[in-house]
Amino acid sequence: MARKVRVGVVFGGRSGEHEVSLASARSVMAAMDPEKYEVVPIGITKEGRWIAAGDPMRALTAGDSSLSQPAALLGDPSHRGLMVLEEGEDYPPPARLTELDVIFPVLHGPYGEDGTLQGLLELAGIPYVGAGVTGSAVGMDKAIFKDVMQAHGLPIVDHVLIMRQEWDTDPEGVMDRVEAALGYPLFTKPANLGSSVGVSKCHGREGLARGLAEAARYDRKLLVEAAVPEAREIEVSVLGNDDPVASVPGEVVPSREFYSYESKYLDEGEAASRLLVPAPIPPELAERIQALAVQAYVAIDCAGMARADFLLAGETDELYINELNTIPGFTAISMYPKLWEASGLPYPKLIDRLIELALERHADRERNETSYRPEES
Repeated sequence: MARKVRVGVVFGGRSGEHEVSLASARSVMAAMDPEKYEVVPIGITKEGRWIAAGDPMRALTAGDSSLSQPAALLGDPSHRGLMVLEEGEDYPPPARLTELDVIFPVLHGPYGEDGTLQGLLELAGIPYVGAGVTGSAVGMDKAIFKDVMQAHGLPIVDHVLIMRQEWDTDPEGVMDRVEAALGYPLFTKPANLGSSVGVSKCHGREGLARGLAEAARYDRKLLVEAAVPEAREIEVSVLGNDDPVASVPGEVVPSREFYSYESKYLDEGEAASRLLVPAPIPPELAERIQALAVQAYVAIDCAGMARADFLLAGETDELYINELNTIPGFTAISMYPKLWEASGLPYPKLIDRLIELALERHADRERNETSYRPEES
């Protein structure tokens, strides 16, 4: 009988999306077929400490890392696994804790979705689910993402990039520049974060000041975007490596003025946001959105998975790509898996496919030669 695939599921992290990550990871681990996989939970505290063994999920939920064991992943392919950092009464002495066949990162935001973790996994030589260093970094940085989209001729909203240092030293000048370029209403957001953390909709100068100050809490790069009139938010899930495919589109109907953190995760019952799957849009528009999603995915060298988010102008049907989320929310009711469910790929099979894609991409990378040998004539 074949050995089970040992999957390290990494969650938590040093991000404003820490709690969202825990919810996604619980769902992913619960859906993994125990006949196929041996799941190794790996938590990262808000301070950046890695923990394994014991109960990392309980430790992070309770905010008590003593419920688990400090561990580390070395950037050394000869140690493809976790190393224990400290000896404890119920843990082995400092040594190798476990080998890992593949890592499934369920880390949203900085230090997990932005290419930093992916770089460590590349150094360690461990296959992992999702985009590589480049795709992760570009997908996370909304300002650079827009530059890449523009270079590829994909439609984006008008925007202004502000550095936190500019805001700190000349707030009035910054607001003058934003108002001249965009007018109101507009959105302010950290360039490198997700789940609508730090995002504000601004209707005037006072709101703009508050929005920029809020965004500056989370990043050194602040993005200000023109609001799309009567915008509808359409989302598409993309899956694959070299030949990605797009799911049916879905639509988010937010419970508040826009799809804020509160409307995503806190509003419940009749007050909750609604997800319409499939989106109530004409077939030709759905096909165009799917094609643009795949184009954006390929443009940033994405792999594994991403959720493409679009804004559709209510009156004109003008379409804008807003962002690509390379590690989207992954609970069973999150849009990414729901769209694949509606497209004929159920949640457990989606996880299987993502792990297959991770192993496939790693095998392709292993073909790269690391020593130069002149071709024989």
